[in-house]
Amino acid sequence: MTTMTGTTAPYLAGVRIPALRERVIELLWLCCALIAVVAVVFILAFLVVDSLPAFRETGIIQFVLGSTWDPTFDPPSYGILPLVAGTLLVTFGAMAFSVPLSIGAAIYLAELAPSRVQAFVRPAIELLAGIPSVVYGFFGLVVLVEWLRVTLSVPSGESVLAGSILLGIMSLPTILSVSEEALASVGRDLREGSLALGATRWQTIGQVVVPAALPGITAAVILGMGRAIGETMAVLMVTGNAAVTPEPLLNVLSPVRTLTGTLGIEMGEVAIGSPHYHVLFAVATVLLMVTLAINLGASRILERLNAVGSGRRVPLLAGGFLSRLLSGPVLAGVVLVIVAATVGSTAGPVPALGAFAVGATLLIAVPRLSSRQKERFAFVLVRAAVAVVLLVLAVILFDIVSKGLPALSWTFLTGTPQDLGRSGGIFPAIVGTLSLVAGSIAFALPLGVGAAIYLVEYRQDGRLVRAIRSGVDLLNGTPSIVFGLFGFSFLVLYLDLGVSMLAGQLTLGLMVLPTIVRTTEEALRNVPQALREGSLALGASRWQTINRVVLPTAAAGIVTGTILSVGRAAGETAPILFTAAIFSQRYLPTSLFEPVMALPYHLFVLSTTVPGSELNRYGTALVLVLLVCGIYAVAIAVRTRFQTTMRQ
Repeated sequence: MTTMTGTTAPYLAGVRIPALRERVIELLWLCCALIAVVAVVFILAFLVVDSLPAFRETGIIQFVLGSTWDPTFDPPSYGILPLVAGTLLVTFGAMAFSVPLSIGAAIYLAELAPSRVQAFVRPAIELLAGIPSVVYGFFGLVVLVEWLRVTLSVPSGESVLAGSILLGIMSLPTILSVSEEALASVGRDLREGSLALGATRWQTIGQVVVPAALPGITAAVILGMGRAIGETMAVLMVTGNAAVTPEPLLNVLSPVRTLTGTLGIEMGEVAIGSPHYHVLFAVATVLLMVTLAINLGASRILERLNAVGSGRRVPLLAGGFLSRLLSGPVLAGVVLVIVAATVGSTAGPVPALGAFAVGATLLIAVPRLSSRQKERFAFVLVRAAVAVVLLVLAVILFDIVSKGLPALSWTFLTGTPQDLGRSGGIFPAIVGTLSLVAGSIAFALPLGVGAAIYLVEYRQDGRLVRAIRSGVDLLNGTPSIVFGLFGFSFLVLYLDLGVSMLAGQLTLGLMVLPTIVRTTEEALRNVPQALREGSLALGASRWQTINRVVLPTAAAGIVTGTILSVGRAAGETAPILFTAAIFSQRYLPTSLFEPVMALPYHLFVLSTTVPGSELNRYGTALVLVLLVCGIYAVAIAVRTRFQTTMRQ
């Protein structure tokens, strides 16, 4: 017995206890991974529960197909068809603006641009992506809307056209980046084979490279569409917010109201528990269902395209009209003809006839050109697309920097607001923004890293993993205003946290969680498998290998994802609109349960409700841009340094 006890004790200490510890650690990371699924379920549950009274009273058919939205009328009308029409018009207008530019610029960067040009343009694209949506809205309100009003000689520039252009600019970086990655991933052998058969460089791009990258380009367009549908602050500030269906339907100069804009405008003014309150949650439910359908549809489309990509029909399908339309000069003619048909009833017959004439000329003349002439013409177009993207960024930054610099002073940066923000400083807003960001990252970073560790290091397949990944994807596709409503319903009201810093931190944390999970997953997958196998061969446990080998190697990628999350959280307005932010505060908060000022919300209120505050508006916008873009610049520098180290 003594001998057996003496041999059993080391066995328990050396094998069973470490095995138990490994199991506990795995369960801990599993719990982190399940947070995304639980969050999606909670968001859906609270939206549906709060919207059921509206659906029961109004009826789903009447609610969705009703042609009048007037909640304050007696009796009130709750038909969201004008809101849906406004959302779709602005979204498709944004795609018509951004898709040709994005794909043209992506073709140039992936196929034609020298390395020095790529090194300059790619950070510029990322900078365009880093500008907060409220800054885009501010620029659209004070520059774009006024320019449209003067140029088109209309009473107001707030319209479908303004919203489409602004959302198109905001969607550019997403579509461009994903499309470029798709084009760059096409095998070099396909290009060389096409050139060896006598095709020109442009024929190779248009009939070989683009068809092979079509699944990725399709995904890019769908992601850009989801970005446009879920945007709140920018469209709220430039579309006029009139709950009407344009007459005629393609009247791009008509004001409209979107689903997200309705939530942003009316949620702050409605009585809690009233019919109007429940109707707004019903609107949020419809919005969430639309965005989830887009994400699920994107997955199905990619699966179908990838399936087709393995068969013989791909060259015929992708090398035909669709691929040529995506990449060829004929697209310019098609776009101009569509523009002519769209604006003819609003901008007058002369612009319409001019656009139609140019478009028809391109459609007729381009097919008659020789292969070399088509190539030169196409290269001019794709270079022009990059130039337009850079010009847009330059105009936005020049306007904000040139008009914001005079406002910057020590008093402005360290003082408190006075005279409704027309004078004084923004120090409480800066501190409030940093506090919200710090709390959201403290909440999301451990959960995101833990979830990624489970998905990469413990379980890479199976139903549970697919459910977790679907939860992360759906959480990533949820509009920011829906996060705000969920935070208001669950955190502010149900958990009784009130409008507070803590409620805002948790809401922002849920919003940035998918970004941290995805970037950490990518960083972990980039760690060579040989490092894991070598550590395990030396006797280390799985957790010791992860903790001492994998995580240090992936640290740069994890830090980059964290910094990107910080930048996103710092620039968001909609999630804190109902959960944390107030407009003016003379003193810094002393508790997590107090509301805070935040730069994005402060800029929104100054821009929309405080006349005579132009200098402080631009100063606030400049500080916010410098803060967010500085964060993104650090992320780019960390990534570049890491890539350089890996090459060495």
